[in-house]
Amino acid sequence: MSKRMEFTRKVKAQIIARANGKCEKCSAVLKTGEGEVDHILPCALGGEATVANGRLLCRVCHIEKTADDIRRVRKSDRQRDKATGAVRPKSVVSGRKSPKPALTKTLPPRAMFAPVVQTTEAGK
Repeated sequence: MSKRMEFTRKVKAQIIARANGKCEKCSAVLKTGEGEVDHILPCALGGEATVANGRLLCRVCHIEKTADDIRRVRKSDRQRDKATGAVRPKSVVSGRKSPKPALTKTLPPRAMFAPVVQTTEAGK
């Protein structure tokens, strides 16, 4: 996993100036110090700490985006682990089906399924 890259003060100032006091996702007006500078593409997925990869978000938008980022990073981790063979796949790969086992039981002769005729004796 890659190391988290924080924005420098200079880059943060440029992002805040570009946002002009508004959340760049929902356009909510932010007070001074309310906004949070966030990576558009998370560091764990290859994002860098540049002005182009940063944006100013309100707290609500930042929480939502962080939750989505966590899901995306975990999925990426699972795909990487499966591709490298670190984790065995849970399902059987198509085309590699094992042959069905042969039947060991023999079927009874067809005569066993013939209808049985019951007779009653009239003399008793």
